[in-house]
Amino acid sequence: MKKLAIFDFDGTLFDSICDVVLCYNRTLEMYGFPTLTRDEYIPCLGGNIDEITSLVLGDNASPENIEKVKETYLGFYNSSPKNLTVPFPDASQILYKLQEKGILLAINSNRLTYSLEELVEKNFKDIDFIGIEGHNDSYPSKPDPYGVNNLVKKAGVSLDEAVYIGDSITDILTAKNAGIDCVLVTWGYGLEKDMQNDYPIKVIDDFFELIDLFD
Repeated sequence: MKKLAIFDFDGTLFDSICDVVLCYNRTLEMYGFPTLTRDEYIPCLGGNIDEITSLVLGDNASPENIEKVKETYLGFYNSSPKNLTVPFPDASQILYKLQEKGILLAINSNRLTYSLEELVEKNFKDIDFIGIEGHNDSYPSKPDPYGVNNLVKKAGVSLDEAVYIGDSITDILTAKNAGIDCVLVTWGYGLEKDMQNDYPIKVIDDFFELIDLFD
């Protein structure tokens, strides 16, 4: 039986891409770089902030450009109200139901930790996550299993008792590298080819399908 549910954040629990697009495009315009559409941003997501910025810049991704665009973007993003960053429908309800069933809940994301904590505090006040592992320059980011390993150890469960829930190939590889099962959701930013990957034990179209995993 699964005892620990580790969730990816962007594209799994939260629909966050619109605010990311606005702040990145504002930054790109400021430096005279080409802006991207929402659909063009989606393949750039999944990595840490440096990796995303590099993909967003494309042919302009020199170390100097990555650094200045990243820092400017973070300034815009951190000071923005993030009104367009919201939990996916039913996310809060399902998390609460899992919590009531005694399932341990955690988050592992390549989003910066302070940003995760800010959005969780704002939107999931009734949910008690045992841990939130975000990106930290001092430690490897997903798909390295560093964050998952910490959460599994903190929860005191076996690898067989943990499941990783995400929306993209980065999440599949993270779960695989950690040696735990993976469930993929279809409502996020994953690509069609991700849904065809043979590693996830299940691909779900609705949050309520998660309940069956813990019965």
